[in-house]
Amino acid sequence: MIWTIFLIFQAVLLYFLLTHRSRSKSDPPLDKGVIPWLGHALEFGKDASKFLDRMKQKHGDIFTVRAAGRYVTVLLDPHSYDAVINDSDSLDFARYAQVLMERIFNLRLPHHQPSNVSALMKKHFMGVNLAALNSTMSRHLQASLKTEMPQNQKDWKEQGLFNLSYSLLFKAGYLSLFGGEQNNNGTDPSSVYEEYKKFDGLLTKMARGTLKPEEKRTAQSVRQRLCRLLAPAGLTQDSGASPWLHAYRRLLQEDGADEETQRKAVLMQLWATQGNVGPAAFWLLGYLLTNPEALTAVKNEFSAVSTMETSETSLLDRPVNAPVFDSALEETLRLTAAPFITREVVQEKTLNMADGQQYLLRKGDRVCLFPFNSPQKDPEIHHEPQKYKYDRFLNKDGSVKRDFYKGGRRLKYYTMPWGAGANGCMGKKFAINTIRQFVYMVLTNYDLELSDPNSQIPEVNASRYGFGMLQPERDLLVRYRPRNTH
Repeated sequence: MIWTIFLIFQAVLLYFLLTHRSRSKSDPPLDKGVIPWLGHALEFGKDASKFLDRMKQKHGDIFTVRAAGRYVTVLLDPHSYDAVINDSDSLDFARYAQVLMERIFNLRLPHHQPSNVSALMKKHFMGVNLAALNSTMSRHLQASLKTEMPQNQKDWKEQGLFNLSYSLLFKAGYLSLFGGEQNNNGTDPSSVYEEYKKFDGLLTKMARGTLKPEEKRTAQSVRQRLCRLLAPAGLTQDSGASPWLHAYRRLLQEDGADEETQRKAVLMQLWATQGNVGPAAFWLLGYLLTNPEALTAVKNEFSAVSTMETSETSLLDRPVNAPVFDSALEETLRLTAAPFITREVVQEKTLNMADGQQYLLRKGDRVCLFPFNSPQKDPEIHHEPQKYKYDRFLNKDGSVKRDFYKGGRRLKYYTMPWGAGANGCMGKKFAINTIRQFVYMVLTNYDLELSDPNSQIPEVNASRYGFGMLQPERDLLVRYRPRNTH
């Protein structure tokens, strides 16, 4: 009995020595929470925006919290973000990305070179190749819309706007990039979407490692089914997939990845390319439908732009000057794009804040920026930040507004839905064009309205903070039919 008590005491002492941490003068404010080891993990995961806002009110623009045994330094001063974004020596992006790859996709890429993947994305999603990709996406979007909304339909059809937007854009994006219609394996985009939605519903729990036993089994089986469905995608040049996916598969093969690993990596790319565009289009259409002035302004701009369209040059396949739409989209993203920008501290670093303060970042900790709270929802930067203002990013003369201030200083980052720096979203232009194509097609070819004229935009699912585009707690019922002029 004495020996058992001694061992327990030793174990408790060892745990205390390994986990005890106190704040030094050079450290950011430290908030460990009341629960040993777990710290603030539960509150952080339940509603990160609310939790970090509370911590900011308590500690200021920088603080360190304990969450599930890890110490995370959170920086919420956009004037100081470059000190994190531009440091690739002391702060590492790939390590935390690898953690998420393992947790979500059960994927390990030991020879993974993020720079090679970025170069591939840059080649295929920017420059001359982007035009061909936009054209392919436009074709599949039009086909998907005609299937979902046939032109001979005369009666109103009712559906949830989130499901409508997400499913249509997912299927069109899947066909454009992964070539499902030519895989010769009976892969129907609708089947892939149904499996994907189950997977996406468990994604945040997979990332946090909080799946219940039954959910673990479901996640594993859905992951396996998706990998089987995606198996042929990009394997050969005639598989129907995009040149980007074929090049990505070839890169994986050159890195020594076996067939199973390649399938998991393709699933990861499916989520990366399709997980945000559909929700973004939903929020944009939802805000437009619940703000009649904004809807009228966007429709008028589309009407004016469409007069320039010819049979040889489609509006949908080329860049257009649409500042009202661009502002409405940027305002939508300000309110609904909420990724974490996370780095692993690989060597001790002194963080120089814009206000002159200096703080020590300890090796082994993580650093997290959360632009959703600041700058995007900061009332000092954006007046009435909770309110949707479609023209927030327009000057009075209709030109693009880029001047926003905090503390009397002009901001470099006043909204950050696409990330920033070397790890910013390479597919930004493709995503924006896809959303513009979709909204243009819907608003010009169909009558779309709220089923209940008094409906309001739904609340966000707070558990999705940190994982790109937010999703709604409930769907927004709409009804639609083809316009009589068609």
